[in-house]
Amino acid sequence: MQESFLAAFRSIGGFEGGAKLSTWLHRIVVNRSLMRLRSRRRHPEGAIDDLLPGFDDTGHHSVSVLGFAASADELLERRETRALVRHAIDQLPEIYRTVVVLRDVEELDTEEAADALGITTTAVKVRLHRARQALRTLLEGSLGRAD
Repeated sequence: MQESFLAAFRSIGGFEGGAKLSTWLHRIVVNRSLMRLRSRRRHPEGAIDDLLPGFDDTGHHSVSVLGFAASADELLERRETRALVRHAIDQLPEIYRTVVVLRDVEELDTEEAADALGITTTAVKVRLHRARQALRTLLEGSLGRAD
C-alpha cells in the first residue's frame, strides 16, 4: 500500500480526471500488487528450516548452543556487529524479516505488528520466534563462543 500511495503521489500531476480518483488509485494498487507477485515468482522466498535448532528425543538441543562473546549492549554498540546483524536480517525470507523489523527494530508491540501485517498476534509471535532462532544460527559463526 505504501508503494502504491507513493506512486500515486508522484504521478498525481498526470491524473486527468477522466475517471474517478478512487478508480485511478485502485488501478495503481492493482498494478503494484501484480508487480510484487511477479517479483516474488522471480525471487522465491527460501525456507528457514535448516537454520532452526534441532532437538533430540529428550527435548534437548541436538547441537550445543553457543553463547555470545559479549553482552547484547556491547555487541550492538559496535559498528561491525550492527552490520553483521543487518546482513543476517536481510538473509531472512520477507515474512520473517518484516516481523523482526517491526518488532525488534521499530519496537511495535505484537498487536500493532499484527495489525500492520494483517495477520493474527499468534502468527506474529510464531514468525518472530522462528526468525530469532534463524538469526541466532546465522550469527553464531561470527559472534558466538562455546558456553
